[in-house]
Amino acid sequence: MRFIYKTDNGKLSLLNDFEPDVWVNLVQPDMEEIVETAKQYGIDVNDMKAALDDEESSRVQLEDGYTMILVDIPSAEIRNEQNAYTTIPLGILLVKNAIITVCGAETSILTHFSQNLMRGFSTKKKMRFVYQILLRTTNLYQAYLRVIDKRRAEIEHRISIDDTEDTDLIHLHELETNLVYFATSLSANRIVLERLTRYERIEQYPEDKELLDDVIVENRQAIEMTNIYRDIIQGARELVSTILNNRLNNAMKLLTCVTLIMAIPTVISGIYGMNVSSQWMPLSTTPYGFYIICGMIASICALALLILKKKKML
Repeated sequence: MRFIYKTDNGKLSLLNDFEPDVWVNLVQPDMEEIVETAKQYGIDVNDMKAALDDEESSRVQLEDGYTMILVDIPSAEIRNEQNAYTTIPLGILLVKNAIITVCGAETSILTHFSQNLMRGFSTKKKMRFVYQILLRTTNLYQAYLRVIDKRRAEIEHRISIDDTEDTDLIHLHELETNLVYFATSLSANRIVLERLTRYERIEQYPEDKELLDDVIVENRQAIEMTNIYRDIIQGARELVSTILNNRLNNAMKLLTCVTLIMAIPTVISGIYGMNVSSQWMPLSTTPYGFYIICGMIASICALALLILKKKKML
């Protein structure tokens, strides 16, 4: 899909055709839309398609007549039947009289602009628009990071009330996977931002450079948040694993104690069940001998239980 927007006195309009100073937003575009847009602005088709490849890395690429900025943006998805997060490329192409964005999926970052919710947004101020997109990207990273940390806190709460399950270990692994994606993409975006500080191809206003500084600070903060949350989740995952292993050890210890106690009557009854003359078996001819033997078995079992408890085996 292709949408063409233009701002005029703070009002955003949706156009039907190309005009000067417009924003061309390509969302999941087909080949015809890519070729037509590339031909209109003299852009290499392969550069237009780069943002549709999930394996493309973030970079700034200077070409004759245009500049391509490729960054990774956060995106929500369903993974293993759970809500999860990943990153996808977003291509921003700057030409003389337009700014073009290309993305393989609809994202709330660009929707924020298409609904004219960003203060000071103008399609005529291309560099400011780029920095606003990048600022919105870092803010979305931080929002998703807080959601991830909230999920981690919920799992830790279940640990504190001894309601941990095996699935908690899987959930923590999924959260850690999300943070790995975020850490990789944020580090790559940092290189792009450092490159933009030296970008002079298009005129920038002083407030634009201040906005870029804000983006760099927010991106650095997002990287720090990612590293901190990843360390915390690693600790929580180790804690859950330790608790589950401890439960298994306790269960095995209990079963061992039960087996040991049950062995006592088994051994004694086995001896008395041997096919030998009754005259050699103690208490075989004594009145109430069976009950005496049962009492002896019960006493030995009770003594064994006391010994195990004293040694903290139970």
